[in-house]
Amino acid sequence: MEVQVEKLSPVLMELQVQVPADKVSSEVEGAYSSLQKTARVRGFRQGKAPRQVLVQVYGQAVRADVARRLVDATLQQALGDKNIQPLTQPSVEPAELEPKKPFSFKARFEVRPDIERVEWKGLAATKPSVAVTEDTVKAELERVQRQHSTLQAVDGRGAQKGDVATLSLRFTIDGNERHETVETEVGEGKVMDSIEAVLPGSKAGDEKAVTVNFPENHHAAQLRGKDVAITVKVDELKERILPAIDDELAKDAGSENLAALDASIRERLGKDLEQRAEEEVAKALVLQLCEKNIVPVPPSLVEQQSRMTEREMQMMAQMTGQPYRRTAELEQHIRVDSEMKVRAGLLMAEIAKENKLEVTEADIEKGYEELAAQTGKNVARVKAEYRERGKREMLIGMILEDKVLTLIEKEATITSA
Repeated sequence: MEVQVEKLSPVLMELQVQVPADKVSSEVEGAYSSLQKTARVRGFRQGKAPRQVLVQVYGQAVRADVARRLVDATLQQALGDKNIQPLTQPSVEPAELEPKKPFSFKARFEVRPDIERVEWKGLAATKPSVAVTEDTVKAELERVQRQHSTLQAVDGRGAQKGDVATLSLRFTIDGNERHETVETEVGEGKVMDSIEAVLPGSKAGDEKAVTVNFPENHHAAQLRGKDVAITVKVDELKERILPAIDDELAKDAGSENLAALDASIRERLGKDLEQRAEEEVAKALVLQLCEKNIVPVPPSLVEQQSRMTEREMQMMAQMTGQPYRRTAELEQHIRVDSEMKVRAGLLMAEIAKENKLEVTEADIEKGYEELAAQTGKNVARVKAEYRERGKREMLIGMILEDKVLTLIEKEATITSA
């Protein structure tokens, strides 16, 4: 078997494989021998049809089958002999098979680019401040206060900012009458502006007519870009009663007293700020790494990353109740971001290889423990969920990237904001 390798681009390779004539003849003979035992040809008993008759009746099918089997058998061998690992399923272009002649075919596929050297030392980043401010502590205490508030019916007065209103919305769209019930906090802007505008001063039982212009990206397709007349009725109006920020509130929130709640809030906020700051530093360093090392990226990996990124964005939109619309600008953003992520992955893999970084079983165990802490699950359950090879490999990749980032940061200049 003769194999020639041609690199059509840094990420596209083509193999030309030629199978010798004796191998082709042997495979063809074997195919006809097997066929002769089972073939049913009119005018002959099973297994008794002459070879020339089989050639006339089944010749084209036999040649196609032998060609397919030769490709299957020799392509993997050729890739192994040349130590090549395709990123994509090879696209095969076979030549016409002739029983007593050499058989050749071409296989084209994407590969990882050869990276001779990666410039990763001497990068720089600014670490955001991790100081917990009094304003953020106050805001968090107010969030806890609000979380433990109660709602009571408003007695007589009109709606004010902060009140919780239950609204009945009646409207007709495409000839069909619709009715929806929504709950909103007055002044928070969670409903359309024209509806929000009529709420202040409204009392329970009041009805007001408004016209709502729905945006082109509204989640309901039948409402996009339409002006709709809506009758808004205030079914119920409640005011929020906030508890005092004191030891009793702290106990309700699971702390011993207000001082302990304050301390736990500061600790948690500090950890959150530290994590965000580290993420910002890592993001800046990875961006510089990609800018300093413009290596070509395989289109298939970029496409795969793009699909993953879009799925994540769709899930986030669904979780937050926001509409998701695929625009040309969004597609371009996803494409650019995905290309950078793929390039970063290739470069970091090369850095790991260059510095002989490896992921040990102890590293994986620690990874399981961290995942358990983040998700609130026990370690055994996390291990069970990551038993599938794909998930385990993903975890190993994340751990290896963390090791590479640690190495990069050691050689980088990190200044504090």
